[in-house]
Amino acid sequence: MAIKPNYRYERSQRDKAKAAKKEAKLAAKVAKEKVAERQSEREQSTDSG
Repeated sequence: MAIKPNYRYERSQRDKAKAAKKEAKLAAKVAKEKVAERQSEREQSTDSG
């Protein structure tokens, strides 16, 4: 006999995975922006100094 599918559980697992992926993508974007900001600060300080 086959196991009855638990659609609510499966959907919650997909939603959790989607949220985790979205959060990781946002964190990577923020980190990338910080790196770019630091590089621009360094360029400005070396140009004026």
